[in-house]
Order: sequence, then structure tokens, then C-alpha cells
Amino acid sequence: MKKIFTLIFCLIAFNVNAMEKETTFKKDLFDKAQSEGKVVIVSSWIKYCSSCASQMKVLNKAKDEFDNIEYFTFDVTNKEIANLFDVQYQTTLLIFKDKKLVYRSIGETRKDLIYKAIKSSI
Repeated sequence: MKKIFTLIFCLIAFNVNAMEKETTFKKDLFDKAQSEGKVVIVSSWIKYCSSCASQMKVLNKAKDEFDNIEYFTFDVTNKEIANLFDVQYQTTLLIFKDKKLVYRSIGETRKDLIYKAIKSSI
């Protein structure tokens, strides 16, 4: 019985940190944003990844707080997109400016560090 309660607790706790994740990356929209001179942020995720959800929450907030930013996400198991950016791990964060990669991190979830990277790219 104790094992069942532990399992239920873990599932509930896990789902609290879960976030609806969807692939929003589209190559044509990425290219358009770059041609418009926007700072483009791309992040990778995988199902049931709590650090991915944490990073996505920060980035969704940043999207509303910074001007001239386009934000895309993708499931790292999508090999076509992962290969395009040479991404092998979930929670990889990429920032592009002037059609060049200016920032790359893996596993960064701290708001202050993510915002610092965005500010340095604007």
C-alpha cells in the first residue's frame, strides 16, 4: 500500500511540473523572423522533462517582456530539426541575431542567466 501511495504522489508531483509542450518551430517562420531582423530564440524539449518546462516558462515570459524577439520550440526527438541546429540534448537554448548563432547553452533554467543572454543579444 505504501508503494501505491508513493507512486501516486510521484505522478501528481511530476504532473504539477509538467507543461504542455508542442513543437512551434517552422523553418519558413524561422527564416522570416531572421530576415525581419528579429532576435530568434530556439529551445529543445522532450516529454516529461522538468528542466525543459522550467526553461520554457522563463522563455514564454521573456517573449512578452522583450521586443523584437521570436521564440520557437521543438521536440529534440525530431531529428530533422535537431540536426539542423546540431542539438543532441533537451533543454538546449539557442539565440540567433543577424542570422548568426550568438548563444548556446544546455540545461540553463535560471531566469537571470537566460535574461542576461537575451539582453546581450538585443
